[in-house]
Amino acid sequence: MLSNNALAHYREKGWVVVNDVFSRDEAEKIADLALQLSQEELKHVKGSYQADHSADGKMAPRKIDHPYNKSETFRAFVMNPRLVALLRGLMGVEPLLCTDQIFMKPPRFGSAKPYHQDNAYFECKPADHVITAWIALDDVDEENGCLRYIDGSHKEGVLPHDPVPGEPHNKAPSPKRIDLKRESLAIVRKGGVVFHHSETLHTSHRNESDRWRRGYATHWVAADVSSTSSVLDKAYFKETASAKS
Repeated sequence: MLSNNALAHYREKGWVVVNDVFSRDEAEKIADLALQLSQEELKHVKGSYQADHSADGKMAPRKIDHPYNKSETFRAFVMNPRLVALLRGLMGVEPLLCTDQIFMKPPRFGSAKPYHQDNAYFECKPADHVITAWIALDDVDEENGCLRYIDGSHKEGVLPHDPVPGEPHNKAPSPKRIDLKRESLAIVRKGGVVFHHSETLHTSHRNESDRWRRGYATHWVAADVSSTSSVLDKAYFKETASAKS
């Protein structure tokens, strides 16, 4: 069950940490599978979207797209009733899984992600019915690149986002629009979940530690959500409904 304090924090700040949603063993199993899959996919990567590149040309896994479609183990993990119940408490309606990705952030290699709002990409309405549940597959703190949020930014609408030079997979608002005085760090234990609103500004820094910082990001919507982008065209809940019909 979601506590009243957690719900109040989410509504006021636009994000909240809930620890111990999954056991450490459950998270470790998924982290190991993600590492195996990312190493296999790295053999076929050419650009910067799925891999981080060092100055001397070395590569390390950056992310896995659509892991839900790649293993029954991933599917069972993200549809865990404990996670779904927490999302239902935050949204007030039934949550539907739209899409997912796993961010790897290897030790002393994982690159930064600029400040952005998910709904700048998703273009969904109503924004209150779009939530990201970011599952920590490692203990996550400031040193290894935890999520950082601008408190209350979900109440201010989507800012204009522009492409980031040299990073075609990223776009971000002007740094002048980011009020760092309101920045908070989302420290979370392995197996915990960070939930954030689709219009909450968030970022993560480079992994400066000797530890991994793997996070399984799942994106959820309600049945009344529409979008001017293509994000809902191949949403998992639509594929599941189609398969059953």
